[in-house]
Amino acid sequence: MTASAGCVALVMAAGKGTRMASDLPKVLHEIAGEPLLGFVLARLAELRTAGHLDRAVVITGHGSDRVRAYLGRRWPDVADVLQEPQLGTGHAVMQARPVLEGFEGSVLILNGDVPLLETATLEAMLGAHAGEQAELTFLTAVMPDPTGLGRILRDEEGRVVRIVEHKDATPGERAITEINVGVYLASWPALSRAIDGLSTANAQGEYYLTDAIAALVGSGARVASHMLVDWTQTVGINNRAELVAAGALWRQRRAAYWLERQVTIEDPATTHLGPEVCLGPDTVIEPFTQIYGRSATGRGCRVGSQTRLQDVQLGDGVGVRSSDLADAVIGAGTQVGPYARIRDGVDVGEGARIGNFVELKKVVFGDGAKAAHLSYLGDATVGAAANIGCGTVTCNYDGELKHPTTIGAGAFIGTNNTLVAPLVVGDGAYTAAGSTLTRDVPEGALALGRAQQVVKEGWVARRHALSRSATRTP
Repeated sequence: MTASAGCVALVMAAGKGTRMASDLPKVLHEIAGEPLLGFVLARLAELRTAGHLDRAVVITGHGSDRVRAYLGRRWPDVADVLQEPQLGTGHAVMQARPVLEGFEGSVLILNGDVPLLETATLEAMLGAHAGEQAELTFLTAVMPDPTGLGRILRDEEGRVVRIVEHKDATPGERAITEINVGVYLASWPALSRAIDGLSTANAQGEYYLTDAIAALVGSGARVASHMLVDWTQTVGINNRAELVAAGALWRQRRAAYWLERQVTIEDPATTHLGPEVCLGPDTVIEPFTQIYGRSATGRGCRVGSQTRLQDVQLGDGVGVRSSDLADAVIGAGTQVGPYARIRDGVDVGEGARIGNFVELKKVVFGDGAKAAHLSYLGDATVGAAANIGCGTVTCNYDGELKHPTTIGAGAFIGTNNTLVAPLVVGDGAYTAAGSTLTRDVPEGALALGRAQQVVKEGWVARRHALSRSATRTP
């Protein structure tokens, strides 16, 4: 059996993370805008795309409702099972039995709080497992300070005998620096049988998954290990300091990754890139920038300082300056900002202009259209080459319902217009500055929706005279 033939990942995400001192489950704490669990699932998604993995199952426990809500929102194709109560890693794997009933393939077991583990490492482990024709392979690393981690015990010929947890280790065993990373690849039938023999006779009173390794060795099963040279990939998160340190290391590594792929990261220390972000060649990322979620840029984009992108797709040659964008598609050659806010399903065409202090919400904005400054467009469709004057507002909400505004191609919306939805401004129509419009404007028409100007000659002098007269009255 090869590692890629019938492989299911089990992700341990049931722990409370007591040292985080938080109501939030540990695996939902974030670095680079993404929960720790998301980093692991992103790597598994890459394995699945490469054909090494069939599916993933997350084992939840503490805060399971919040973890499941995150999975449903972000990873709807990932299944979950509940571990309640939490009685150790072996007990966690036991909970997966119902979803693995009849399964004869391999299981890849890893923790949900190890964000720096790389896809290439997992692929190498899969390859080693297949090459050794092992029933169980696990990942190890040599740590400068292995305190608190399980140690690898080997015989005189270097073969794995067992893994001993730190709390159960003797002083001599604690001197060993080769540690168990907590990533396993095993034949599910063999592992399932080994788990049946687990007991809670240990310092924690829990079912240790590591005890299953000793059981497999004792049964004559072929057990292999794969050593990871870069031990920093194994860093787990147990407190806030480790969370921040992992975030800094992630920024450094992710910047290095993209610098090797024709992307300029001007200041890696202040550039935050999520694990699923994709950047096109010749893109420039300026300092103090956050690009999160499933955001992507085309070729030759520039993302300016103080910009935040969340689930945003930028076409080729897009420029964004000091703006906040979420859930949006921006067409090639469009320029955004500074200080624009674009959100909630906006689709901007090519060669458009979204200027300073412009907000778009649920808008389709056509090719070559312009909204240069100080406008709000919500629940609207703007045609190609339309011009939105300064101070334009679509009044889309009546207190109970949202209503649409449609602005036709080539239309010219004058400065300081209030468009009371539902409203249609036809192709090529003009609206006068200062108008409040409540009725549709036909194609090619001019609409004026403002009060008639009245000029009262000499009014100021009369007012002043009246004021002086009132002051002199006894």
